[in-house]
Amino acid sequence: MSLLYKRKILLGISGSIAAYKCGHLVRELIKRGAEVQVVITHTAKDFVTPLTLSTLSKRPVYSEFIEDEQKPYGVWNNHVDMGLWADLMIVAPASSNTLSNMATGACNNLLTAVYLSAKCPVFVAPAMDLDMHSNGATQNNLEVLKQRNVEIIHAEFGELASGLVGKGRMAEPENIANFVERELKKRLPLSGKQVLINAGPTHEHLDPVRFLGNNSSGKMGAALAAAARDLGADVRVVLGPTQANLDLHGMDVINVTSALEMLEHMQEHFLRSCITICTAAVSDYMPVNKTNHKIKKTSTGDELSIPLKKTPDILSLLGKSKTSNNVLIGFALETNNGSAYAKDKLREKNADAIILNTLGKKGVGFETETNEVNVFTASGKTVSYPLQDKKTLGKTLFSLFIEEFNLTDE
Repeated sequence: MSLLYKRKILLGISGSIAAYKCGHLVRELIKRGAEVQVVITHTAKDFVTPLTLSTLSKRPVYSEFIEDEQKPYGVWNNHVDMGLWADLMIVAPASSNTLSNMATGACNNLLTAVYLSAKCPVFVAPAMDLDMHSNGATQNNLEVLKQRNVEIIHAEFGELASGLVGKGRMAEPENIANFVERELKKRLPLSGKQVLINAGPTHEHLDPVRFLGNNSSGKMGAALAAAARDLGADVRVVLGPTQANLDLHGMDVINVTSALEMLEHMQEHFLRSCITICTAAVSDYMPVNKTNHKIKKTSTGDELSIPLKKTPDILSLLGKSKTSNNVLIGFALETNNGSAYAKDKLREKNADAIILNTLGKKGVGFETETNEVNVFTASGKTVSYPLQDKKTLGKTLFSLFIEEFNLTDE
């Protein structure tokens, strides 16, 4: 999933021939899930029509302080509200004149007024002829904006409207969107961190059609994975067989069936991950021997005995190889004496935290959309979270992990 998903973006368009690309830019931002509000200068309308931009953005396009100056009582387009509404602002193309206005604080049109009111991150994509771009005044203006924490999406090299070839053309729409995403990710607390999560059940096959398993949906693991992704982490999910519709966009998903397969991939990626969370409901036992043919009811008599052996304890094996660079968190599902069992598991598995689910409570357990948990940490802390949506709980738990385990430290 794009980091622009559900972001409110102000797109400021100034007077440059590159404005003709802004229809494509609007569509690119919307394709990535953003909501786009266009503010356009009067001169930019010579290059691209407000009707085109309004159709693509599905919102009105604003260019004047007063909506209709011909009417006796015009409607004021509130630049302050627009500046507060936005999660980020992109000025593209940013002409030489607009860059100068932004750098000096000139407020001579709606676009610059919105910029001066904005509380969000601001990005500018300069567009002009190569000599204008290289002029010391333009470069000084860009440097001033940079010092004020405005992100500069550098002009690209190529053929210009004048027929000359050089640096000055506005970055392509896809490159602008990619640049903004990269910069946003850098600002997130888990940027550059690798997170490993297993989720769902495992199936231990008795024969080609039957297996030992459980009803785990993987929803809690997916909620934690989504929370980590939205915090900027590179997330890898080792996922058991589940039919649930899970939000795993933008993650590296490894599909497995059995406990042995899950163990293999968890061990492969564990030491490279800053935090590993074992949410999967791994089968406790697997058959000693798996038959390659379906076990026929007529061939077994009135009773069927299947020798079983324990599956590998994934959390315990990871705990044995854990270093000071790894945070290891496990889940426990209990029906009684949950706190005692969770604390024992915390110690025996060499985990940094155990998250306890108590089966039997309403809204808690497999296939539910909600969960209620108690968190026990190796430092002796106990934190309880009441029944809530699993997606909300995933975000809440990651806030705890970041604070408790200093995940943002280098």
